[in-house]
Amino acid sequence: MRRIGSHAIVVGGSIGGLVAASTLASRFDRVTIIDRDSLPTEQARDRRGVPHGMHAHALLISGRLGLEELYPGLTEELIAGGAVPFDPGADLLFHQMGAERVRFTSGMLGISQSRAFLELTVRRRVLLTPNVVIHDKLAVAGLSGISGRVTGVELHDGRTLAADLVVDATGRSGGRSDRWLEKLDCPAPENAVVRIDVGYTSRLYARQPGDLPDGGLLSLMAAVPPQHKRAAAVFPIEGDRWVVTIGGWHKDHAPADPAGFADFARGLPAGHIAELIEKAEPLSELETRQFPAARRRYFEQLRQLPHGYVALGDTICSFNPLYGQGMTAATLEALALGRSLDQFGVASAAMARHYYRAAAKVLNTPWRMATGGDFAYPQTSGPKPLGTDLINRYAREAMLAAHVSPAVHKVLLDLQHLLVPPSALLRPATVVRSLLAARRSTARATAVARPTTPVR
Repeated sequence: MRRIGSHAIVVGGSIGGLVAASTLASRFDRVTIIDRDSLPTEQARDRRGVPHGMHAHALLISGRLGLEELYPGLTEELIAGGAVPFDPGADLLFHQMGAERVRFTSGMLGISQSRAFLELTVRRRVLLTPNVVIHDKLAVAGLSGISGRVTGVELHDGRTLAADLVVDATGRSGGRSDRWLEKLDCPAPENAVVRIDVGYTSRLYARQPGDLPDGGLLSLMAAVPPQHKRAAAVFPIEGDRWVVTIGGWHKDHAPADPAGFADFARGLPAGHIAELIEKAEPLSELETRQFPAARRRYFEQLRQLPHGYVALGDTICSFNPLYGQGMTAATLEALALGRSLDQFGVASAAMARHYYRAAAKVLNTPWRMATGGDFAYPQTSGPKPLGTDLINRYAREAMLAAHVSPAVHKVLLDLQHLLVPPSALLRPATVVRSLLAARRSTARATAVARPTTPVR
């Protein structure tokens, strides 16, 4: 693979920044990662720069495969370190639309671990790359360059570092990036902001066999909108621990005191998470996090793009965290960036446009899935994708069908793990199977009920 430039800088050292650096390492002579936080290299720990790090994190199967492409053998390494392998069809207790999805052996391999352990393991791989350097506890103040061209970054200590390409993986603070670009006469992208008022509370517990019923290794509970707003996840992580995250939409948030947390759990659609909380040994304090809005920035629609700059990860799109899509989307975007660089051979504005269009294709499915779920609540505000209500009505039937049909459940799993396009759910055989099987769901009456009084 031929070299594209001498130096690339990645601003941000979380998952998105790390995978971007690995993509760039084979295409630039040197790659520098800069992060203002202290980045652990010896032991997995939550850190200030990732305030939501302790909460349950999902790595979708397409994300695992993408990471495996960048870091061969990573799946085995994570499992050897304590990550829990699972079959999402057989080992996951997925309570949705008033009942549990039918369980079956899918043959798919998922892995569950803490965000901190995944990030540490990936960071160690990156540090083994000879031409990649990580500078932590170092803050970037802005971009350097001239009108329409980014030539490096300005540091808070007054220094300027030159680069052929700057990758902005700074995360959800999109306003900062907008100011950086505007100083170089580059317009900021349009934003889609979907207000959801999500909040969630998490705690770690000691993990014992049999904590979940029927041999389950993980549990997800989704609300039955619009009446119910609560959701929960129980994921096994390294160190024989559970991470339990409970939350909800539109200010139906779990309290941060043990008694309130347990009482909130008793209001979930099924009782086994509340039972686990009552009997398992707590290993941490309760931590809360609020997420007022999902945000997508449409770089692909800009007429003018700067030479030498691209954004990646949450800097482009910050999803509702309850859907667990962010790390996977960032990984797939990094792979798309590599393909765009290979096609153009230079970090030009044309390359950036090609990359943003490819990134938009990565984002369209998870964004539509997430916002579709969010707009099941009348309190959600923001730009609603065309056809959302119609799609939601059909998706409701498919989710009801998954209570009894392994075939429909498999299609939903493939879609949720971003392994197939949304059109897979609209294939004639799947539509017919979904509509017929949905009639047999024992939860149908509950799932299609509507509140008798207005939701305020």
